Amino acid sequence: MPRLFTGIEVPPETGLALSAFRGGLPGARWVEPADYHVTLRFIGDVDGGLADEIMEALSGIRPRPPLTLVLDALAVFGGDRPHSLYARVVPDPDLAELQAEHERILRQLGVAPDTRRFTPHVTVGRLKRGAGPGGVAQYLAVQPVFPRVSFTARRVALYSARDSVGGGPYVVEAAYPLASDEA
Repeated sequence: MPRLFTGIEVPPETGLALSAFRGGLPGARWVEPADYHVTLRFIGDVDGGLADEIMEALSGIRPRPPLTLVLDALAVFGGDRPHSLYARVVPDPDLAELQAEHERILRQLGVAPDTRRFTPHVTVGRLKRGAGPGGVAQYLAVQPVFPRVSFTARRVALYSARDSVGGGPYVVEAAYPLASDEA
């Protein structure tokens, strides 16, 4: 049973810029730059038949121009129990519209709705219990100023993940260009 999610690939040059923030945080398990992505919709564990239906349905996504995404800060999910260090993606209405279309398609296929608010980001590291809020705050305080990094998203991918916490390495099961060849 594959564990699936949809996302936008982060290009290698952007991954290289983000990888400069790896290290120096006890309790962090750093995501490999090749696995950096912006999750659009976590789907979860599905059987092979539904996986095939998802793959086919995503091919019908409305064509749109490539998206320019901007990363502007390092932040943490989890508050007093930090669990993920991430690069924040500046909110973008076109990105939100793309994510909402994925949500609609998946719900039409019977996938349970995602109850979490969409917060676009690139996970840089996963934090173990030992990475307390004080250590994370200290790590963020000593980091150099985060450079605004932008990249152009030209396609969306359907990824599969290992059945484990943190998932990676991820495999692109299918890729869908944002714009049709005629556009």
